[in-house]
Amino acid sequence: MQNNSTRINFGSESFRKYFKNTSWMFAERIIKLLLSFVVGIFLVRYLGAEKFGTLSYAVSVALMFASIAAFGLDSILVRELVKTPENKGEILGSAFFLRIIGALLVIAATFAFVTLNKESEETAFLIYIITIGTIFQSFHVIDYWFQSRVQAKFSATVQSSSSIISSLLRLLLIVLAAGLGWFAFIQALEPVLIAAGFVLVFTLQKENILKWRFKKDVALKLFQDSWPLILASLAISIYIRIGQVFIQNMLGAEQNGYYATAVRLCEAWYFVPMAISSSLFPAIVSAKQMSEELYRSRMQKLYDLLAFISIAIAVPVTIFSEEIITILFGAKFLPAAPVLTIYIWAGTGTFLGVASSNYLINENLTKISFLRTLIGLVLNVGLNLLLIPIWGIKGSALATLISYTGSTFGLALHRPSAHQAVMMLKSIFLFHAFKLVKEKWHSLFQNK
Repeated sequence: MQNNSTRINFGSESFRKYFKNTSWMFAERIIKLLLSFVVGIFLVRYLGAEKFGTLSYAVSVALMFASIAAFGLDSILVRELVKTPENKGEILGSAFFLRIIGALLVIAATFAFVTLNKESEETAFLIYIITIGTIFQSFHVIDYWFQSRVQAKFSATVQSSSSIISSLLRLLLIVLAAGLGWFAFIQALEPVLIAAGFVLVFTLQKENILKWRFKKDVALKLFQDSWPLILASLAISIYIRIGQVFIQNMLGAEQNGYYATAVRLCEAWYFVPMAISSSLFPAIVSAKQMSEELYRSRMQKLYDLLAFISIAIAVPVTIFSEEIITILFGAKFLPAAPVLTIYIWAGTGTFLGVASSNYLINENLTKISFLRTLIGLVLNVGLNLLLIPIWGIKGSALATLISYTGSTFGLALHRPSAHQAVMMLKSIFLFHAFKLVKEKWHSLFQNK
């Protein structure tokens, strides 16, 4: 008889397996966070607000279309590999082919944007260098194979190693007083290092990429499930980066440098929901197959955990935003402090948005992902155009906060997923946390 209890059994083999997997993912993300944090401080101080703003703008434009290369396959690929691991050759081969097509589309879209926006030669050069690295992200399908097998240690090793190498190279460039083009080159080199690492580790596991096979019907099935996610991912990339595009063109590189400095600190935490959700996604898929009660319980626990973490991060950052900016970047970067105070709260919507994506993918409600992301995109573009002329970079930060939150709760507009919005609201107001404290309090007095 199956045990479908919704309580977490901390001593179970299953819990230890997922905890170990999550720990590997957290270790990798923390290494990347620390490296990005430390190297980022030296980079910002070395380049100054204007040059850092120019580099950040180039990265934003390149990454604005980069999501097309993923072809919306991330969690769908994990789902299919969990369900039918015996078909890994066809699944991975078909996904790899789709991602190659996606990378070529990214290059074309970036070229079109640069031409239409009439970018300067220097800025266009930086954007093109960074974009070239997208083609090598096709090998990231190997990462999803490891995720489906709950073997994050291999992915963590590869990504940590590449981060260490690229971070050391950035520090070397700072010592050598290199120009912006070299920093763009390192940005493009990192996906190349990751691709080489994935192929090496995959081979060491006695797997062979030469056994991958493209199969038309598999590719079509993946595309049918993923096309709403492609559009959703593109919309997400645009509305995440559009603020910096507007600021660069409306206020200039220096103001964009201040804004990008605050954004870097806020988005450094976004690895948390991705690491937790990616690690637990196989458990959520299996819970659905066991019982609806277990499935909903695991989703609620995921929401509760991520909401609590996001709020625990936002509160101290809000209180000490000026001190944080001054200590890390110096008093001349104080214009970034108000942006940090506002933008950090967008993390709550982001954390819950990542978690609820697991539900939408597992229920094959990917069209809702696109719909709610479209809501966020429209809100962000409209609010940026409205608020930047009034409040400058603070207006863009407020536009981001409103749009991220609106996008996450956009699933409330569709009846099949509306109950998930209620679950997320409970997590934001720490409903279950207060309930647990209340139960413990009553239990304490009853024991007395």
